[in-house]
Amino acid sequence: MSCNKCPRRCNATAGFCNADSSHPEVAAVYAHTGEEPPLSGHKGISNIFFAHCNLQCCYCQNLEISRAVIAPAVISLRSIDDIVAATAESLKHTENIVGLVSATQYSDLVAPIVEGLHSRGLYPTIVYNSNGYESVEVLRAIAPYIDIYLPDFKYSDCDLARRYSNASDYPQVAIKALKEMYNQKGSSLPTDDDGMAFRGLIVRHLVLPGQVENSVKCLEWLAENLSTNIYISLMAQYFPPDGIELPDQLGRRLLPDEYRRVEDAFYKLGFHRGWVQQLEAADTYRPHFNDETKFK
Repeated sequence: MSCNKCPRRCNATAGFCNADSSHPEVAAVYAHTGEEPPLSGHKGISNIFFAHCNLQCCYCQNLEISRAVIAPAVISLRSIDDIVAATAESLKHTENIVGLVSATQYSDLVAPIVEGLHSRGLYPTIVYNSNGYESVEVLRAIAPYIDIYLPDFKYSDCDLARRYSNASDYPQVAIKALKEMYNQKGSSLPTDDDGMAFRGLIVRHLVLPGQVENSVKCLEWLAENLSTNIYISLMAQYFPPDGIELPDQLGRRLLPDEYRRVEDAFYKLGFHRGWVQQLEAADTYRPHFNDETKFK
């Protein structure tokens, strides 16, 4: 079976991301307390971390599981039944919310996974955690199963997207995807009595070292083309992955002045809903998929 689920349209069994379209590969299902507050709550969200990724960013913090070639031992689940069972078990210990993390290359599995949970009498809120490099057709196909979209908006600069993620068309593609998500969910993020979100859209943006202009232009586009009422998660947690030669200034941490300039733009543009990380987040949100704690 050839895969054309993402905008790369590889038309191959294992294309750019090297995900096998014939069966799922999940690295882990576990409670994660580091997402935005209305998604994590007190007990955490049950995140399903799919293996591989259709973007392959050179600085990816999840590189242990996102690369085209990963260690076989990293994969813990290889069937829908096992994924559903692991998620059902995880939900016993978390908030009633499930995150589908980097599921683009397995988007055809969204329906059977959600329906599998329903067959067990489980009806969690479903969060689609995406890098933003999505086709509108796929987003429309999975719409009945998704309660909350949690996309990145990484790049406003085509050349930057090419150098860092081998996707020069990222800005154009992400813009269409974000508009579709916004059309489906709007700018509201309703929550229940416990403060847990059950519908909506949250757009994430990770500020990269040396790329303040890219970040400001991303925010400007969101303000001008979607709404300053949308929920934005402005992230400072960038850290350079170990043992990888990185271009430009990606080999260093984000500077306080860089983040301050982006944060200033956030408020000047009129955004007033969302979250702004502290720089110390780079020391906290570091995944270790071979470690039982996963995040340190």
